[in-house]
Amino acid sequence: MVKSEAVKSTKWELSEEGLLVAENGSHEAVLYRSIPDNGMPQAEVMKTVPNAKVGFSKAMSSGWIMIDKSGGAPLVKRKVDSITDTVQNHLNEIKKGIDNLPDNVRNDYKKRKLLQEITVKSFRLMKGPQYSTTIKKLETDLTSEMLLTGSWKELQFKPYNFDALGQPPECGYLHPLLKVRAEFREIFLEMGFSEMPTNQYVESSFWNFDALFQPQQHPARDAHDTFFVSSPATTTDFPMDYLERVKKVHSKGGYGSQGYRYEWKIDEAQKNLLRTHTTAVSARMLYHLAQLKEFKPQKYFSIDKVFRNETLDATHLAEFHQVEGVVAAEGLGLAHLIGELDAFFSRLGFDRLQFKPAYNPYTEPSMEIFAYHAGLGRWIEIGNSGVFRPEMLLPLGLPAGVGVVAWGLSLERPTMIKYALDNIRELVGPRVDLRMLRDNPLCRLRK
Repeated sequence: MVKSEAVKSTKWELSEEGLLVAENGSHEAVLYRSIPDNGMPQAEVMKTVPNAKVGFSKAMSSGWIMIDKSGGAPLVKRKVDSITDTVQNHLNEIKKGIDNLPDNVRNDYKKRKLLQEITVKSFRLMKGPQYSTTIKKLETDLTSEMLLTGSWKELQFKPYNFDALGQPPECGYLHPLLKVRAEFREIFLEMGFSEMPTNQYVESSFWNFDALFQPQQHPARDAHDTFFVSSPATTTDFPMDYLERVKKVHSKGGYGSQGYRYEWKIDEAQKNLLRTHTTAVSARMLYHLAQLKEFKPQKYFSIDKVFRNETLDATHLAEFHQVEGVVAAEGLGLAHLIGELDAFFSRLGFDRLQFKPAYNPYTEPSMEIFAYHAGLGRWIEIGNSGVFRPEMLLPLGLPAGVGVVAWGLSLERPTMIKYALDNIRELVGPRVDLRMLRDNPLCRLRK
């Protein structure tokens, strides 16, 4: 509708100093008027008169003043009785828009910073080939109605801009726990582990406690520590021959152990609960491994949620993730466990490990794992480990020479360390900052 042509022009304007000269007079004129009839010492002139250096030089070259040295100290005197301030007159004409100055005079004023050249950029507008007194709206969408009526033939459509970026689509972001989980999973797979199925959150007390040689009087079975399910409250889906072996080793002992010597009750084993550890999954996997006709060494891992009736605080939740590794092979013992732990945690960036004896009902020996954290400057507990007891393994049906080593740690603690969070409720729950989820970087535990 409109064509434009760029036009560039220049004009002269008074500078800030030029405006003062146009109002008060040039520096040389101001200096001339400052000198009394009987003269003034040159040192006093240079000290008291504004812009005396420039004014003195210009007044001397114009022949307006002279220096008398007959009396000793140089004395500045007027040389003429009157002057015409041509500079002030010229600047006032330019201020009014009259510019008849010769180029050499204009350039001299520019050097004295009394004038400045201004470049004016403008556009000359002309009617274009589609000029109209009305603006016709361009269509942006081709509708089914336009196609049916044929009106699209008469309409004008806005051209597509294929270089436009467009509006960024709204999308989801990976939670820090998922990023750390992916890093753990990659490490296990690199070490040759197979992932266990962990989609069964509701377990029976049998697989969660009894199969792990944990006595029925253990405090962990109390409602203060475990979430029991009210509906269905119990289950009867057990391999009965294995259940009888577990009952016997608990109540009477066996396999070189005297057991716990109490009356084992199936009613307690039938109670359903939210699993308190993923070791219940490990027990199921070892049972299936024992049913194979020929034993083959296996390496399993799992990363999933567990549930405990914890008091919520800055480092504890009632629902959290457990990372577990299990290795089953002939002749495994404590030395093999330490070797696996060293290989695993070195991939996480922990090169300095320490072990402290601990107690677990289903492992002996048992060890708590500590690692030196360079960022915190101290040793921190990062996991638990042990060698599974014969009272747990042999009732499963595994061969007598087979040993099983295992270790576990939480997913939340290394995530908090990695992303510098000091309160677990900033990682999970209503206090999570959504900007943190959007902006947190990729996880590289080995860096």
